[in-house]
Amino acid sequence: MRIALHGKQFIAESTPYIQEIINILSNHGVEILFSPSFGKIISSSSIKVTEPQTFSKLRTETPIDFMFSIGGDGTLLETVTHVGSLGTPILGINTGRLGFLATTAKSDIVKALDSLFQNNFSLDKRTLLRLETKQKIFDDLNFALNEITVVKNDTSSMIKVICHINDKLLNTYWADGLMISTPTGSTGYSLSCGGPVVLPSSQNFLITPINPHNLNVTPMVVSDASIIKIEVGSRETNFLTSLDSRSATADPSVKMKVLKESFTANLIKMKDYSFLDTLRNKLNWGFDIRN
Repeated sequence: MRIALHGKQFIAESTPYIQEIINILSNHGVEILFSPSFGKIISSSSIKVTEPQTFSKLRTETPIDFMFSIGGDGTLLETVTHVGSLGTPILGINTGRLGFLATTAKSDIVKALDSLFQNNFSLDKRTLLRLETKQKIFDDLNFALNEITVVKNDTSSMIKVICHINDKLLNTYWADGLMISTPTGSTGYSLSCGGPVVLPSSQNFLITPINPHNLNVTPMVVSDASIIKIEVGSRETNFLTSLDSRSATADPSVKMKVLKESFTANLIKMKDYSFLDTLRNKLNWGFDIRN
């Protein structure tokens, strides 16, 4: 069995948990590979691992059985870019803070890995967005798990964003920007901009304006079979577009098409996992905060 690990720089308190992961995998005879950036971090840390191996790019001819994301939700978003269209199952181990995507707590590592080796889990297939542009500003990494965003770039003025759905005009937004989110992304940036929370299996996209000038412009839920076209007004010199945590500067000549990606992100879901439980716990729903 081959398992790849990706993570970011971690605090000292996370060291024993990462060591525990490596020890368990080693004891099961797993061949462990590290992402290049995480391999450097591990090599310079106090974590003990025998000759850490790294991968340059995951490939179909040398398949990985599982991919571990060790960190928070931002780390898991990066992990998805490593996996891409391969569909490798991803286990999110939360050594970060919020953990909407990285759902395995540090205290549950042993239990989660036991379930993994016993094949006692399911796959939560999460829809991805694909961004198509003639200029290919993101090359082959033109997909996002949470959201695709167009936003003003280093200016106090608003931008004009023209949005079409299936070649029909939806609206011309005067705002700080516009965001297209997946159900997974509904608990992220979209939520902070007033968007609704939707279940991961809802088969829809959210179109959420960012600080719109007209207060009667609200977020909209559309089918994930929709083709959404975005154009920024010609008076703008440039704007910023982002796919999850990756961003690039573009100019109004860049016409964007957003649609459902042909592959999914396959997140490992343990038998006792409930998205509704996560919502209540992470968003403090139902808690009496008056005391």
